Amino acid sequence: MKWLSALLFVLVLTLGQTASAQIAVYEKFEAFEKDIIKENDSIYVINFWATWCAPCIKELPYFEKLHTDNPKVKVILVSLDSQKDLEKKLIPFVARKQLTANVILLSDKDYNSWLNKIDESWSGAIPATFILDGKRKLFAEREFESFTELNDYVNAFIHHN
Repeated sequence: MKWLSALLFVLVLTLGQTASAQIAVYEKFEAFEKDIIKENDSIYVINFWATWCAPCIKELPYFEKLHTDNPKVKVILVSLDSQKDLEKKLIPFVARKQLTANVILLSDKDYNSWLNKIDESWSGAIPATFILDGKRKLFAEREFESFTELNDYVNAFIHHN
């Protein structure tokens, strides 16, 4: 029984470290923008969310499925949680939800300085999704009600000339 407890303890520690290693932290939008928002040949689906946002949590499985089912896109889940919540809330949340998409923490709380760099119409409400395909951009300040709705929305953008 002791060995089982020890094994579970090591497993939990390993999961925590794995999740921690997968969450890059950006304290300033400029660094996030430079590293993440790229106008290249890849198609990015960037979802802005937080662990305290019920509609965000509801749609996260749709983005996770998009990440696993649609190899055409790179899904990036950008948490707007506070940096002080990284260890106690965000990392355990990511591990518990078994998220495999790229999770990033953007802790720049000076929203007025960067929201319009994503989209001039963004009020700051989340969930919000930004799709980038080269120089083409699409922004949605809304919640997706199903995986099919999200997938159709992304594919319509990808295939629109």
